[in-house]
Amino acid sequence: MDRLTSMAVFVKAVDLGSFAAAADALALSGPMVGKHVQFLEERLGVRLITRTTRRQSLTEFGRAYYERCRAILAEADAADALAADQLSEPRGKLRVSMPVHFGRRCVAPVLLAFAQRHPRLELDLSFNDRLVDLAEDDYDLSIRTGGLGDKAGVIARRIARQHMVVCAAPAYLAAHGHPRRIEELSTHQAIIYRRSGRIRPWLFPCAGNSPVEVTPSNRLRFDDLDAIADAAVLGMGLAWLPYWLVRERIQTGSLVHLLPDQPEYLYDVYALWLQTPHLPLKVRLAVDALAEALPGLMQYNA
Repeated sequence: MDRLTSMAVFVKAVDLGSFAAAADALALSGPMVGKHVQFLEERLGVRLITRTTRRQSLTEFGRAYYERCRAILAEADAADALAADQLSEPRGKLRVSMPVHFGRRCVAPVLLAFAQRHPRLELDLSFNDRLVDLAEDDYDLSIRTGGLGDKAGVIARRIARQHMVVCAAPAYLAAHGHPRRIEELSTHQAIIYRRSGRIRPWLFPCAGNSPVEVTPSNRLRFDDLDAIADAAVLGMGLAWLPYWLVRERIQTGSLVHLLPDQPEYLYDVYALWLQTPHLPLKVRLAVDALAEALPGLMQYNA
């Protein structure tokens, strides 16, 4: 067996917590994963993993060996990336995690066009709203919106800004009136975005100060942006949503853009990747493609 391949299988089995999970991730059989680990153990003459019918755990030596294997595999990937750069053609698998709606509507089309231009590139896209660990989850790139917090060892580049707008259906406005100022929003019913048990306030820029936070009255709370837009079209209340999501509804008249003279709050969009001595060409060019295409998708005249 190839030693590097066996190391990669061993690391994946440790990262995912079981041989079965590693087998699924690597498209191998469970017994083949076991053979790779056994090959390493026999070659080293030391047990790496203690296995029972219910669980597996690293031995003390296995933990130290695992850390060295991760470093070796990272260096091997960096060496391969150097060769790919020399050929000036992105190739291999590009794994990207992104928010569900923004990813499907905005990011994925850009990356699919990028893949069409580079036929030797493989795309592995994950649409989810959780914050992934780039190292543990083995992603090349993560697309995130809003605040990032402190992320040691991670590089972030802003690639777009989402314009947030308040909107409502003509039927709602006819029945309840047309708010003209931020202060009037509190007298209206709204459809609110709620994720992880937390209601997100609506934010409005305030020159030289922190944004003004508004949480209108609400009886509808969703964790799905499209569902909020659909409920707004039905006249169920005001909604505060990214313009790219409601652009067509506003253009067709099913929703009305409110407070047009109020500056919109801008939610930043970032591309994140692990800090590394050599950024793979496929990652660098993918980020460049997103930074070039996404801002145009965010504009009112797009």
